[in-house]
This record gives sequence, structure tokens and C-alpha cells, in this order.
Amino acid sequence: MKIKIVTIIGARPQIIKAAALSRAIRTKFRDQIEEIIVHTGQHYDENMSEVFFEELEIPRPNYNLGVGSASHGVQTAHMIVGIEEILLKEKPDFIVLYGDTNSTLAGAIAASKLHISVVHIEAGLRSFNKSMPEEINRILCDHCSTLLFSPTKTGFDNLVKEGFDPRAEAPFHADNPCIYHCGDVMFDNSVYFAQIAQAKSTILVDKNLKLNNFILSTIHRDNNTDQPKRLNSIFRALLEISTLSGQQIVLPIHPRTTKLLPQKLEKQLLDRVMSKSEILIIPPASFLDMIVLENNASLVITDSGGVQKEAYFFEKPCIILRSETEWREIVEVGAAIIANADEERIISAWKSFQHNDNLKFTPVFGNGKAAEFICEQLLTNVKEKV
Repeated sequence: MKIKIVTIIGARPQIIKAAALSRAIRTKFRDQIEEIIVHTGQHYDENMSEVFFEELEIPRPNYNLGVGSASHGVQTAHMIVGIEEILLKEKPDFIVLYGDTNSTLAGAIAASKLHISVVHIEAGLRSFNKSMPEEINRILCDHCSTLLFSPTKTGFDNLVKEGFDPRAEAPFHADNPCIYHCGDVMFDNSVYFAQIAQAKSTILVDKNLKLNNFILSTIHRDNNTDQPKRLNSIFRALLEISTLSGQQIVLPIHPRTTKLLPQKLEKQLLDRVMSKSEILIIPPASFLDMIVLENNASLVITDSGGVQKEAYFFEKPCIILRSETEWREIVEVGAAIIANADEERIISAWKSFQHNDNLKFTPVFGNGKAAEFICEQLLTNVKEKV
């Protein structure tokens, strides 16, 4: 029996994560699983979305809602309407959702109202900061889900603490969900694409970057980009670290950050940042280019949850520009330091890594076959429902 799943993607990280599942279906489960891909259009910049379908060998979306940018309420509402129509037409066995964006939330609401089983990949992650929209999205999605796949033991334990029964028995449904510790689909991707990226990407040559002699930074969260005090503090720290290390900061810049720099940075600081001598600002990096940058940087400084984790995959120390992280394991083993947007703490974290050349990167994100495990569980669950 062939099952049908509807996969919802909308933001760049979801497109990347979906590549692992699509690849597993194409190579091992083609005759058992039909995947319908719905792109909400949450990220509509070509460099932030379209290019990834080409690089990651993902099938073109069957549907594109073209929602684009809007307030949280308007954006999510438009997605719910569009997703509901598609679910009524396609009648899938499962809807597959990734992460914690508005696309995730919209998919969970639309499917749960239609009594379609929700599969949440990256379940159980918690920052314990409900001022973050992502925290609300991931909690609500988890509590609408039937099958919850956590990439880490910590995520699995979080679900147990919230009342999910680790000993639940089939058949599974929204009132009797099943939780799994399955490993991380992004680790699947990193294992698969690392060699491809090294062979295909020319970004190191194009930008005249030397191996392990530059620092990679990404800044995109609105509490950093929208607040002048935080944004100025971050950039002052980046400039100081560049001076102290003698290494250039490479900053693939998010479109929203590009717009806000002239508005939020102090003029003298902005002039120094834009001089390109200490900070090299480049357009959003493609997935393959980003892998190469992460794999060849000496250090990563970021407010991105995904980039924190990818730094760990490639055994790079990471400074986290947030007050918390969903990936507690990387902090607990000493491979990452939470510095928030505090200039002194960011510089102190950099100095700490300079004096620690014995970092450990224990294998906490699985064996690189999380997507295959997820596919197997979908098939098993359908059989148990029949």
C-alpha cells in the first residue's frame, strides 16, 4: 500500500531539512510513499529559497501559496486558508511539518482541524523563552501532533516533561501521540552534502578566503536586528574580534538585516562596517556555499539555531548571540558559549575559545539516517491504523 504525505515548507531552513526526507523517499521508499510538497512562500527572495531546490535536488513544489511577508497574524491566516484547501483536495495520510516557523503553525492548525495526522520533525526543542515566536509555534505544533520526532535526547525529555507518554502504544493519534528520539535530519544532509559542497562551491576562491583563517557570522533574529542597542553591541564586538584575531568576519547578510543596518547602526560604526576591511558582507549564501563556509571557518558567531548546530557538525566553536538555545547539548559539552548581544560577553567568549584547544564534539545528533527512520515509522503507523 502506498501512503500519501503532504510536506509543508516555507522558510529556507525547512527547504533544507525537507531535502533529507525527499531524498530518502526517492532512493528507498519510492514505491511506498508519495510526497506532495507545498511551499507557502514565507521566504520569497530567490537567493533565500528558489536556489535551494536546485542545489538540494528537491522536487519542485506541487503547490506554492505565494504568501510572502506580512504580520504574523495575516501571514499565518493566509497560510491556513491555502493549506486547508490543499489538504481537502489531496486527502493525505499525514502532513509533515518542520521546525518552528509560521508555516509550521499554519500546517498544524489546518491539519488538526481536519483530523489529519500531524508529523512534527524537530519536535521537543525548547528555548524556554515564550517571547520568541518560534517557541510558541513549536509548542503548539507539538501538542497537535500524532508522531513527534526529536533530534536530541534533550528534546525527547522535554516532551516527556510536558506530559507525552514515552510508552504509548499504537494506534497513535492526536490524543495518543508517539514520541521518538531519531537523530537530526540536518546531520543527514551535512553528511550527504559535505563532499558535494567541497567539490562544487567556489566561494572560498571567489572571496579570497583561506582555510581556518576567517570567522563566519550570521545575524537575522528580529530582537537583534530591530533593537539598535543590541545590533550596535554585536557589531562593535565583531569589529573588536576581527582586530584581535587578525581574521576577517564573513557575514552572509539576511535581506532584513541589509535593510536595517543603515537605520539602526550608529553612523561611525556603520561606516567602519561597510568599509569591508574587517567585515566582509556578502549576499545570502547558498546551502552548498554555507556548508563550505562553516566547514572552513575558524569560529562561528550566530543567532541562528540551525547555524549553531551546523557549526557543531563541522566541529567549529560557536558563539551564540542569544540569551538561550534549543541546542543545550552543544553548550553543555563546551563547544558553544551563550553570549547574547552583550559586547563584553561576546569578546570574552572569543577569548575563552582561544585558550581552549581541547574542545569535544560528541555525537549527539544521530547516525546520519534520521530521514530513513522517519519514513519507516510513517509506514508502520499507517499499517497499525488499518
